[in-house]
Amino acid sequence: MIRTGVVLPTFRESPDDALEAAAQAFAAGVDGVFCYDHIWPMAQPDRPALAPFPVLGALVADVSAPATPGGGPFFGTLVARVGLVPNEVLLAQFTALANLAPGRIVAALGTGDRLSEAENRAYGIPFASASERREEMVKVARALRVQGLTVWIAGGPAARTTEALAAGVALNLWDADPALVVARAHGPEAVEITWAGPPPSSNEELDGTVVAVARAGATWAIFGWPVDLDALAAAARKTAGGGEGAGEGGGEG
Repeated sequence: MIRTGVVLPTFRESPDDALEAAAQAFAAGVDGVFCYDHIWPMAQPDRPALAPFPVLGALVADVSAPATPGGGPFFGTLVARVGLVPNEVLLAQFTALANLAPGRIVAALGTGDRLSEAENRAYGIPFASASERREEMVKVARALRVQGLTVWIAGGPAARTTEALAAGVALNLWDADPALVVARAHGPEAVEITWAGPPPSSNEELDGTVVAVARAGATWAIFGWPVDLDALAAAARKTAGGGEGAGEGGGEG
């Protein structure tokens, strides 16, 4: 059975919506909740964006979340951007979360791209070359793995497994076609694949996507907010082996 997740609504002035969405997600049986790592929503500098680690810290401090079918609750970034803060600070933030919720933290890392470069520039934060950012991402991923955390490295539509293999971690594919999931999850350079994408346009799309990426070999299916949480949990149950549909075949507002 594939694990499911939702990216919380953190493009807000207050964390109230994110905290409420997390409670509803776990009550519905969704396995994990995740936070973006942006200074502002993509290409919308006039809108607010809550930093991920304080929100996640508030969530992991609440031990009342029920167990989920996939062994949750899990809490993570999607994705923490290498270079926004020094590597040592980023490692310390994940370590603090892991101390609060051992075995339940997903350290998903990314490098940012040309669309997020303006966020760095606006605050005087250096934006290194793509190759340098990838090198730093692998370095941080390895350090987190040494600490025993679950680590994912983000990739786009044409992502290969090079960095994930180098770091010994999973590859998270954003809005990837199931065929790409198959290509990266199998073969001589296979790695664990987790899938994430924007909010579905309908529950039918949600259901079809979850079943398709599970069949392709993904271990997680995560959607941006808003999403029908009950429908997401129900879609995952179809991949459990005996359920209907099993084996067949960003952005937040």
